[in-house]
Amino acid sequence: MKASVFFREIKNIGIHTIAGVPDSTLKQFCDAVCLDAGKTFRHYVAANEGAAVGLAAGAYLAEKRPCLVYLQNSGLGNIINPLASIANQEVYGIPMLFVIGWRGEPGTKDEPQHVYQGKVTCKLLDVMDVPYSVIDELTSEMQLKEILAKAHQQMEDNRQYAIIVKKGTFEKECTFVWENSYGLVREQALRTILENVYKESFIVSTTGKISRELYEQSDALYGNHDRLFMTVGGMGHASMIAYGMAQADESRRIVCIDGDGAVMMHMGALAFLGKQSPKNLLHIVINNAAHESVGAMPTGFSGHTYSQAARACGYPDAYLVRTGEELKTALLDAGSRQRLSMIEVMVALDSRADLGRPKESARENRVNFMNAYHRER
Repeated sequence: MKASVFFREIKNIGIHTIAGVPDSTLKQFCDAVCLDAGKTFRHYVAANEGAAVGLAAGAYLAEKRPCLVYLQNSGLGNIINPLASIANQEVYGIPMLFVIGWRGEPGTKDEPQHVYQGKVTCKLLDVMDVPYSVIDELTSEMQLKEILAKAHQQMEDNRQYAIIVKKGTFEKECTFVWENSYGLVREQALRTILENVYKESFIVSTTGKISRELYEQSDALYGNHDRLFMTVGGMGHASMIAYGMAQADESRRIVCIDGDGAVMMHMGALAFLGKQSPKNLLHIVINNAAHESVGAMPTGFSGHTYSQAARACGYPDAYLVRTGEELKTALLDAGSRQRLSMIEVMVALDSRADLGRPKESARENRVNFMNAYHRER
């Protein structure tokens, strides 16, 4: 199915505003809406999926038109609260259309963080009283029209409707290319970080390509990745996992290697960390101004820096670096101070085509990490 056909049909049922968080299953959809650049739809990349629901609610109040909210199914958890306590027909009754990329679909091979989420996707929508249809590469235009007619009927009754999108549903019709002006290659930056912190620290890394690159670089440098906890799911929560470790034993140095899109998703963590100010936590944010792991769409915070936000939230030290030498200097400086620090590293949009994935399961990663951590106590 062409995304242009899908957009034509949702416009026909009165949708003019689209908001959400990018997903690789929806890449062709996301590319097309970015290239539209406001000609047909107003489009917003929200901080998280729940925020997109809030935006859709506000737009409906002002315009009397339902909005489309797109997300990966792993983002369903973020929409449950605003869906149940604001949008539901028994509360404010605010209609909207969800387009959900189905990662971890039962019977298909996918990454470990998607397996359980894939199993419960339809069940969650059932529990939330959101009727849905599933589309795939065989869905015809006529079938799509019928699905959207049902969605329109539900929204006319101040309810929500979901369209679950299987992998491969949308054909490649156009490609949106997002670029930034930064020259430092992320994988090189991560190697520099590992060379300076791995042996004396334990690392919590965020989901996506950051963890995959750290995994390969750690093995290349040290022959293991035992001191690396890869948070392959739960986008935006790596810093709080790192804090949970840091507060448990102040004699152990914990390093959180985060991504800019992940930090934006739950920025309240910055305020919490600034308030707690753990002296043994180093928070490194790799910023390429994009959700690169799911298709390289720009984030809603593109062009701004998190180091300024960290200082405003109470981080004693915050560094902004753009070169390898600046990164080395910041790592040495932060390492010499016994206080909470952030290093924000501005990097290019770049990754190897042959970048691998962890060979161990998520559970095996957790066991190996804990064994290494407790062996040194």
